[in-house]
Amino acid sequence: MSSSKKVITKEEWEKKLADVKIRKEDMNKLVMNFLVTEGYVEAAEKFQMESGTQHIDLGTITDRMAVRKAVQCGNVEDAIEKVNDLNPEILDTNPQLFFHLQQQRLIELIRSGSVEEALQFAQEELAPRGEENHAFLEELERTVALLAFEDTASCPVGELLDVSQRQKTASELNAAILTSQSHEKDPKLPSLLKMLIWAQNQLDEKASYPRINDLVNATLEDPVT
Repeated sequence: MSSSKKVITKEEWEKKLADVKIRKEDMNKLVMNFLVTEGYVEAAEKFQMESGTQHIDLGTITDRMAVRKAVQCGNVEDAIEKVNDLNPEILDTNPQLFFHLQQQRLIELIRSGSVEEALQFAQEELAPRGEENHAFLEELERTVALLAFEDTASCPVGELLDVSQRQKTASELNAAILTSQSHEKDPKLPSLLKMLIWAQNQLDEKASYPRINDLVNATLEDPVT
């Protein structure tokens, strides 16, 4: 059975795109939103000057990135001090985030081989929170299980020692700081790209048209006929 999809030529598609009017101001805000959220301080400063977008206190980005970097490097205690200097209410009002930071401190102690210190820290700082919250208790038990394995590669929860776990904790903390500063916790650009991919997948069922497969260069591919 032959396909009944409508074929839209590249010329027709480019004409339709040209009819869509997007304000440069909105595009600039989208770029600045990405730079600020992801912490590209120098690029944000330069772009702010060149584009004339609304002034943003870029010093807050530097402070936020210092906190995130501390977690990514395993210096969780330093990160906690820095975030409390920024705004102590961030951790005071977010018990889950504070628990995850303390959990990361425990992971770092286990990573360094400080077994006795890790057990003491777990008992004094994390166990009381686990008694109040079943989900916290389960996470604590998973973390302490690392101590039962000499070879963490064979440990079923060995992923807690991966760099990705540090990144996960750092991202959670970064989002909380952004929220406290009345910024969106996630950049808009990735969401728009996901929306583009979804829309193209939906349109694929009805028409053959110039898709954008290369999202970096936004190159229009010739429609499949």
